[in-house]
Amino acid sequence: MKSFVGLARSHPALAALALGALSALGFQPLHLWPIGLAAIGSFGWLAWQASSLRRAMMLGWLFGLAHFTLTNNWIATAFTYQAEMPVALGWAAVPLLSFYLAVWPALATGAAWRIARGGPLPVFALAFGALWVAAEWLRSWVFTGYSWGPFSMMMLGPWDRPGFGAALPFVGSYALSGLVVCLAVLLAYCVSARRWLPLGLAATAVAAVVYLPAGEGAEGIVPFTLVQPNVQQEEINDASRFEDQFQRIARLSAPQETLSHRLVLWPESGIPDYLRDGYPQRYYTQMTAGGDPAFARARIGRTIGPDSLLLTGAVDLEIGVVDGRERAVGAYNAVTTITPDGTLGERYSKAHLVPYGEYLPMRGLLEPLGLTRLVAGTIDFIPGPGPQSFDLGDYGKAGMQICYEIVFSGEVAERGNRPDYIFNPSNDGWFGAWGPPQHLAQARMRAAEEGLPVLRSTTTGISAVIDARGVVRETIGRNVEGRIDGVIPPPAPVTWFAHLGHWLTLIWAAVLLALSLVAMRRSGGYPSRNT
Repeated sequence: MKSFVGLARSHPALAALALGALSALGFQPLHLWPIGLAAIGSFGWLAWQASSLRRAMMLGWLFGLAHFTLTNNWIATAFTYQAEMPVALGWAAVPLLSFYLAVWPALATGAAWRIARGGPLPVFALAFGALWVAAEWLRSWVFTGYSWGPFSMMMLGPWDRPGFGAALPFVGSYALSGLVVCLAVLLAYCVSARRWLPLGLAATAVAAVVYLPAGEGAEGIVPFTLVQPNVQQEEINDASRFEDQFQRIARLSAPQETLSHRLVLWPESGIPDYLRDGYPQRYYTQMTAGGDPAFARARIGRTIGPDSLLLTGAVDLEIGVVDGRERAVGAYNAVTTITPDGTLGERYSKAHLVPYGEYLPMRGLLEPLGLTRLVAGTIDFIPGPGPQSFDLGDYGKAGMQICYEIVFSGEVAERGNRPDYIFNPSNDGWFGAWGPPQHLAQARMRAAEEGLPVLRSTTTGISAVIDARGVVRETIGRNVEGRIDGVIPPPAPVTWFAHLGHWLTLIWAAVLLALSLVAMRRSGGYPSRNT
C-alpha cells in the first residue's frame, strides 16, 4: 500500500496507466474481478487527489487508454486474417482505437472531480459512479457506438452463477457499471481511512454475491439442437473446403429418434452457399450444391429431417447494374428459416454492423489510402431495420441478434413484440483468445437485462444456452465441434429494464448524481484543498 501511495504521488500518470491495465484483468477470460475492483477503486482515490480539472481528465484518459488497449487486444487478431494489410498494423490499431475510447473515462473523471472538488472521497465516489453511467451510455451510441466491455461485466459470477448480474433486470448494464465503480471507490475510502471492519464486511458481501448459487432454473418446452461445426476462420472462405464444411455441420445436425421435432440452430458463417434465387450464375459457381440454390436448400431440408425447422446464418446479396453488368453492390448478414422441404422463410438482416469488419467507413477516403475491411470481401454489408421478432409457430417467437449486435444493451429485443428467446448466431473465429469469453459474458448480460434466454451457435465457440437469469445452462468450448440438444429455457416476466430501457439507466445516473450533490452540500461545500 505504501509503495502504491508513493508511486501515485511521485508518478500519478504512470499509476493511472498501471491501474487501467490491472482493471482489464477483471474481465473475462482471466476474470480476476478482485484485482479489477481494487484497480478502479484505487484509480478513484488517485483522481480525487488530482490538483486540477485538467490533471483529473488526463489521469482518466490514461486509465482508459491502458484499460481499453488490454481489454480489446482480441481486435489485433483480425489482422491475421486480412492479407491486404500487415499483421503488425493490428497491434497499432488497438491503442489507436483506445485513444478515442479513453475520452469517455476522461470526461467522467473530470466531471466527477469538478462536482466533488475539495469534498471527501465518498462524495467523489457517488459523482464518479453517476458520470461513469453517463459515459458508458454515450459510448454505446456516439459515432454509431462501441459498447464492448461495460465495467459491470467483471462482476458477473462464474457461468453457472449470476453474480451481480442478478441486479441487471432492475438497473441495466451501464447503471450497474456506475454502481460497481461507486462501490469500488467507497472500498478504497475504507482502506485510506483504515476502516477495516466495514471494509471486511463489504468485501465479504461482494464475494458472496459473485459466487451465490443460482438454484434450479425453470424448464421450457421447445426442443432444439444447437450446432458448433468448428469451422476455423482461415477455412471459411476457402472454396476447396466448402463441401467438407457442409458435411461437418450436416453430420452434427442429424435428427435422433428421441428428438425429431426440434428447432435446429446453425451459426453465422455456417452455410457457404448463396441460398436465394435470382443472382447472376457466376455467384453460384463455387457452391457446394453444384451451382444450384434450389438443390442447396433442398439438401439442407433433408439434413434437418422431416419434422424440424432450421434457423441459420447466411449471406444474401443485393444485385445492381454497374457499367451495364449485373453485379453484387452490397450484402446482408442474415438469419433465415429453412423448412424440411427447403423453403426459405423470413429474413432478419443484421442492423448493427462492425466498422472495418462488415463495412469500411468513409470508403471513398480510406480505400485509396490502402485501407480495407479486416475480413474477406470488398463490398459493404447493408444494415437491417433493427430488432425483430419472428413467430415460428410451435417453436415460439424468436428474436434475432447476429454476433456483435448482442453487446448493445437495450437494443436486442423488439419493443411491443417481445420474443420468447433470442437467437445469437456468431462467428468468433477472428476474436482471438480474449474475445469469445467476453462476448459470451455480454450475451449473459443481455439475457438477464431483458429476462430472455439467449442461444448462441458459433463457428468455433463459445456456443451456449443461457437462461433468462444470465446463467449458462450448457456450453461447447472453443475449437471443438459439437452439438447441444435440449429444450429452450422459458422467458422471465418483463423486467424493469425491458419496460424502461435506457430511461432506467439515466434515472440511476440521476439518483447517484443527486446523492453526490446532497453529500457535498452536507460536507461543507468546496474547501480549497484541491484548488
